[in-house]
Amino acid sequence: MKKLKKNIFMDDPEAHDYLAAVDYLELLYPHATAVKQAEALKKAKTVVKKAKDIFRASGLSLLPKDNVHVQKNLEKFRKEKKLSPLLLVRGNEKLIIADGYHRLCASYYLTEDLDVRCRLV
Repeated sequence: MKKLKKNIFMDDPEAHDYLAAVDYLELLYPHATAVKQAEALKKAKTVVKKAKDIFRASGLSLLPKDNVHVQKNLEKFRKEKKLSPLLLVRGNEKLIIADGYHRLCASYYLTEDLDVRCRLV
């Protein structure tokens, strides 16, 4: 796999990512817990993890390259627009991608060894 030299991620998530994380986390936890997790993500430092490791820890499958949302994120890369970091929550022996699944899939298509910026709680 090729190694990308440039960082394709912003330093900090966008504000709407936290709202999206709450929407998703409410499917797994009560509302108050989902909000608490999102607040913890806001306070967490941005860290770097490999795309392949995030996939392994989450147990999720890679979306097809022609998925419309994956394509939108690949297009951002082609236009040299940076992607928002992923929002990740440690679950019971499984990593929860609270926001950024499509960004992760697009990143993986660039290279599975890509350094992905994320917030992890």
